[in-house]
Amino acid sequence: MLAYIIRRLLLIIPTLFGIMVINFAIIQFAPGGPIDLVIARIKGTAIDATARLGGGGGELAGQQGRDERQSRAGGDATGKYRGAQGIDPAIIRELEIQFGFDKPPLERFVLMMRKFLVFDFGNSFFRDRKVIDLVLDKMPVSISIGLWTTLLVYLISIPLGIRKAVRDGTPFDVWSSGAIIFGYAIPSFLFAILLIVLFAGGRFFDLFPLRGLFSDNFAQLSWWRQILDYLWHMVLPITAMVISGFAGLTMLTKNSFLDEIGKQYVVTARAKGLAERRVLYGHVFRNAMLLIIAGFPGAFVSIFFTGALLIEIIFTLDGLGLLGFEAAINRDYPIMFATLYFFTLLGLAMKIVSDFTYTLVDPRIDFESRG
Repeated sequence: MLAYIIRRLLLIIPTLFGIMVINFAIIQFAPGGPIDLVIARIKGTAIDATARLGGGGGELAGQQGRDERQSRAGGDATGKYRGAQGIDPAIIRELEIQFGFDKPPLERFVLMMRKFLVFDFGNSFFRDRKVIDLVLDKMPVSISIGLWTTLLVYLISIPLGIRKAVRDGTPFDVWSSGAIIFGYAIPSFLFAILLIVLFAGGRFFDLFPLRGLFSDNFAQLSWWRQILDYLWHMVLPITAMVISGFAGLTMLTKNSFLDEIGKQYVVTARAKGLAERRVLYGHVFRNAMLLIIAGFPGAFVSIFFTGALLIEIIFTLDGLGLLGFEAAINRDYPIMFATLYFFTLLGLAMKIVSDFTYTLVDPRIDFESRG
């Protein structure tokens, strides 16, 4: 197992490098950039991220199209940036030096990767702070949402899926399937809005806070009241995430157990007179859980970092999902590439953890013997 883990760790290097190369190349061909954004702000034509999500997107596209046509017609000296006509070329040059665009793409990529190897992610283009500090500031929110959601989804889905498999075809299986379909059909952000209307002062009850992770007087509270305050703020966003997240895992658990229950070794175990609980949890559980474990890394990373983007926006929770979204809108490349690098590295590491967990669940699995 040790040799296999070492090989997998070494494989992370080319995989991570390939992902960064592809994304860096895509960014080079993407329209717009930080310099275009600064030029738009100088000329008063910039539109904030909120407007881009709504009707402002069309206005921005129209403005960029007009700027591009004017640039071609006027023969702007820079020729590289939309709306740069009328801007002193020296200012454009200073912006290129400030953002590092005075160097060719290959050199920029090599410099970026050299820094990333020692986890030096540089400074944000527009926030005037180190990227690592921004990520650490947002981490508590994402940790809270990710850990609580993952924990509750697994605590609900696995027992429910097992019970549905054992009672397949019964009224319990039918009505619980209806509840699962209902939860799966409603996106988490729509359910979040419903919770706000019902329980956060929207129209009916005002039981839970609408925004933030803590109350304004959090620092003045005693330690046990701080815990309660934190949990109080987490109820609605976590509920919205769990409702939409447990359906798929529940059905996967049920189908895995149904597949194992029908196998010969289960029939043999029952014929020997073993108790149903021992057959279920002593024999079936270990084999059926392999599929669940295989999907854990992807589910964890998805919920932990990206699955809560709209939830963070709705409940004003300033986490990593919102940070990454704003970075993409504002073309803040240091944050974009740093979060991509970090999340990819974590995802690859979680795959190795998943393989190791396989062997804990079923010691018969030997990755060393795989061809």
